[in-house]
Amino acid sequence: MSVRHALLALLEQGPMYGYQLRTEFEGRTGSTWPLNIGQVYTTLARLERDGMIEAASDEAVAADESNGSNGDGGKRRYAITTDGRVEVATWFDEPVGRGEPPRDELAIKLAIAVTIPGVDVGSLVQRQRTATMNALHEYTRLKRSGSTDEPADLAWSLVLDSLIFNAEAEIRWLDHCEARLARRATPSRSTVAEEATR
Repeated sequence: MSVRHALLALLEQGPMYGYQLRTEFEGRTGSTWPLNIGQVYTTLARLERDGMIEAASDEAVAADESNGSNGDGGKRRYAITTDGRVEVATWFDEPVGRGEPPRDELAIKLAIAVTIPGVDVGSLVQRQRTATMNALHEYTRLKRSGSTDEPADLAWSLVLDSLIFNAEAEIRWLDHCEARLARRATPSRSTVAEEATR
């Protein structure tokens, strides 16, 4: 997930404080990926170092405050630069790369479990399927609980769709893993015939 680009995109709407950025990010994603405020300020420091953002000018801050925005305890308000706008436009224009897949804790867990003697991999798969099914039911309930034509609701709905599709894919993959484990546990006819001749 590119917190860097998401914060830049939010700053295109106008200068904001770090806490405002965190609130906006979490509001638009349904708090699915909560941000630590330290992560926000670390990212902002890097963006400023890279010339993507700068401290908001007094005119921008005054205009924003006259529109009813509240402050952030005297902290700095950030504004996007021209380079930052180019970076956001590029981010929106380019597809997300699939070159190096993110670490998947479940895939790692199963890969290790099948190589460690004494681990009941079948039970592990069943417990995970139950947990994923419960998550899928919760995502589906949230999806049904309401959506309007508001942009924030559409954003949250799209995040929920992603979570639902990922949960469904995980369940299919767990079914596949279970079938492979069952095939491995069941001796083939040739193996049975070889053992019978000994």
